[in-house]
Amino acid sequence: MFTTRPTDYRLLMRMSRLALILASLFAGLAGARAQVRVQTGADVLAESGCSQLRGRKVGLITNHTGRTAAGRRTVDVIAMSEDVELVALFSPEHGWEGQLDAEVGDTTDAATGLPVFSLYGETRRPTPTMLAGLDALVFDVQDIGCRFYTYVATMRSGLEAAAEQDLAFFVLDRPNPIGGVAIAGPVMRAERRDFVGAHTIPLRHGMTTGELARMMVGEEGLDVDLQVVRCRGWQRADWLYHTGLPWIAPSPNMRRLTQALTYPGIGLIEGTNVSVGRGTDTPFEILGAPWIDARRFAADLNSRGLAGVAFVPVHFTPASSKHRGRRCGGVHLLVTDWRAYQPVRVGLHVACSLHSLFPSDWQTARLDWLLKDEATAAAILAGVDADEIAAAWRGRLKTFEMRRRPFLLYE
Repeated sequence: MFTTRPTDYRLLMRMSRLALILASLFAGLAGARAQVRVQTGADVLAESGCSQLRGRKVGLITNHTGRTAAGRRTVDVIAMSEDVELVALFSPEHGWEGQLDAEVGDTTDAATGLPVFSLYGETRRPTPTMLAGLDALVFDVQDIGCRFYTYVATMRSGLEAAAEQDLAFFVLDRPNPIGGVAIAGPVMRAERRDFVGAHTIPLRHGMTTGELARMMVGEEGLDVDLQVVRCRGWQRADWLYHTGLPWIAPSPNMRRLTQALTYPGIGLIEGTNVSVGRGTDTPFEILGAPWIDARRFAADLNSRGLAGVAFVPVHFTPASSKHRGRRCGGVHLLVTDWRAYQPVRVGLHVACSLHSLFPSDWQTARLDWLLKDEATAAAILAGVDADEIAAAWRGRLKTFEMRRRPFLLYE
């Protein structure tokens, strides 16, 4: 819960009404596109009777997001196919039901009785024992379009294991919920690759999981039979609200589409001693710390003229995670224009504001953990203007745009 003074509350309500009005306008402009129902790769697979997998013994990497538009589990779609043998299941971070913020053990799927091997426990990649008897792996997990969201790293580990064990690898593709056009942030270098940085891409990459899989295989030279079951009806400019598909929270703190939008910017400071709203009802929409002067912080951020967002001073007490049980001063990010809002630019300005206003309190030893760009982290701490820092990314972003072009599947 967070609290504000009456004047702050009235401002928040006015901003909220404005956001609703703008959202309605966008819905009206979307018009015909909003009426088009996009089919995910899981929908296409179900419609075909799993013909793409006919005659195979399959392992499925998925979680609660692996469903058709009608809500049918991909597990059940494959398990009920007479021409496919579903042998094993695998779950990514947050577990089979997507509810856990800790390492996860193996379990069993109650409906099918099949073993569910955790890829976020003792191991983060399928082992030869787990893959015994299979001739194909299938991946169906909803990503959110941010480099440090770990589901893509799980996909990469599956691709590498499939290459080693001579298995085919199928991706049931899904739309990027925050669109496939905008890209932003520093492009990670290959030597920084880890579980929160699975490939040399920017923070906001604008690609689907199927496209990313093609890029990983193509650029890394993985010897694997990769097949992407494409979405039908999705276009790069589409956000999730254009598709008619439901939002299924892909992880415990990714509860709304708004949070998927703000995450690539606000998440990048999570290695520091600032709460990004975990343990509240609005993670990645509020941020703060016990040492932050909420009004001063909000005033500085609002003075920066960032498009599509307003910053409302708030106080909140996280029930869990960083600063649990402590009253934090901070800001509520109120997204007023989804198309104008630039999450990574906003996150960069937030970092620069924290350094400018609270240099002795902000602990930055792990600032580069998710950012993964030493030059950017150093520039923030040297007091360089945020937009000047962002300008330094342009060359590598332009190169990334050219690199990704051969792997794109949608217009």
